[in-house]
Amino acid sequence: MEKRSLPVAILVRVSTNRQETDRQVSELTAYAAKKGYEVVEVCKETVSGKTDESDREGLQRALFLAQSGAVKKVLVHEVSRLARRSSIAHRFVEALEEAHASLYWHQQGIETLLENGKRNPAAAIMFALLAEMARSERETLIDRINSGLAEARRKGKTLGRPKGTSMQPKDRVAKHRDILRLLNAGTYSLRQIASITGKSKLTVQRVKAARNEKTLAY
Repeated sequence: MEKRSLPVAILVRVSTNRQETDRQVSELTAYAAKKGYEVVEVCKETVSGKTDESDREGLQRALFLAQSGAVKKVLVHEVSRLARRSSIAHRFVEALEEAHASLYWHQQGIETLLENGKRNPAAAIMFALLAEMARSERETLIDRINSGLAEARRKGKTLGRPKGTSMQPKDRVAKHRDILRLLNAGTYSLRQIASITGKSKLTVQRVKAARNEKTLAY
């Protein structure tokens, strides 16, 4: 009887639509092929790493696949792609372990479970360190941004979008016709539309508001 390939899911995340997931997917797919794994699904997200679990559709999908027994491993490129809140990262790993599934992160080539299914103590220590580093990196970035804004204010610079450059409702709707079509269908939630189009939930909310404002103008 032929041995079945180990089923795995690939989880990739970027923070903005300007970033691409292609490199993460290609490297993890190549790794899976090298190991002889079967990639059941690629779960993609365009969302901030600090977003709550309830709004992390890719994260939740990967966890569902593990809990349902559809996959035995979840592959991510690095711990920061999992989350930039250490609490989210740890809860995800604990939920995977309860489902007897392992997390592998490519940057260090480590995974959370050993071949015998027991917890990998070295990986646990490394994961805790990297999760904390991911959180710290985000806080450092926020501090730098706030410091830059404070310095700009001190010098009297005008911050934000220049006056008169706010996008008009008709222009916003025209720019995001894919979102508009799904909104008009009336069968999808804002979160689902964001997932389908690969755009942020905030963008979907703005298009919805622009559509309503445009409608009221007629």
